[in-house]
Amino acid sequence: MSSLSAAFQNIAPRKPNAPAVILFSGGLDSSTILALAKDLGYAPYVLSVGYGQRHSSELAAAKHIAKKMGVVRHEVVNLDLTRFGGSALTDSSIDVPITPGKDQEIPVTYVPARNTILLSLALGWAESLGGLDIFYGANAVDYSGYPDCRPEYVASFEAMANLATKAGVEAINDENRFRVHAPIISMSKAEIIQLGTTLGVDYSQTVSCYQANDLGEACGECESCRLRHAGFKQANLSDPTRYQTSSN
Repeated sequence: MSSLSAAFQNIAPRKPNAPAVILFSGGLDSSTILALAKDLGYAPYVLSVGYGQRHSSELAAAKHIAKKMGVVRHEVVNLDLTRFGGSALTDSSIDVPITPGKDQEIPVTYVPARNTILLSLALGWAESLGGLDIFYGANAVDYSGYPDCRPEYVASFEAMANLATKAGVEAINDENRFRVHAPIISMSKAEIIQLGTTLGVDYSQTVSCYQANDLGEACGECESCRLRHAGFKQANLSDPTRYQTSSN
């Protein structure tokens, strides 16, 4: 474990090389989470979900990064959430906004119940593996409008996980209970980038843009692109993002 990851000692594995399921989009935040979980000593089982999102090139990035970072296993599950719509990421009739929304307003890029759906898949896989740890890249600082990226949501899902599973019901003490980790939830984008850079994450391979093209090149205009670019600037690091234009 690196000295930096020692700051996250409270979420270290309870047993050496314990399996952890990591929700992995191939973006900046989830790549940082994967690197951190590995550095802490977990055996990483990585779960990516194709739910009909516009930025499907992130899945290609996820496959590439997972292989490069040496995960134990990478599963890609396909769910067609475009059948429900309700989000600019799953409904082609809703434009991805390129101007900031109002403070505390839930943005149109929110996908209804997405994190609950994805975490439920991760929970099922974790229990089948005999693992008790799940990681995901929720961030309440930069994405304060998303209800499923708040600390109280993480705590609530963790409580549900221990009520709704055989492993949770049969747990004899806290050491045998599920834990849902969102270690970057209170960090700024700059702090996340600094953490990942220290852990050796190659951010040039990650895809965060809500409307990246088939090559994984970012639009440079959406909220995700703006937050990412500002994060590199605040971290005093050059932005390695591959953009569709040279404007950034």
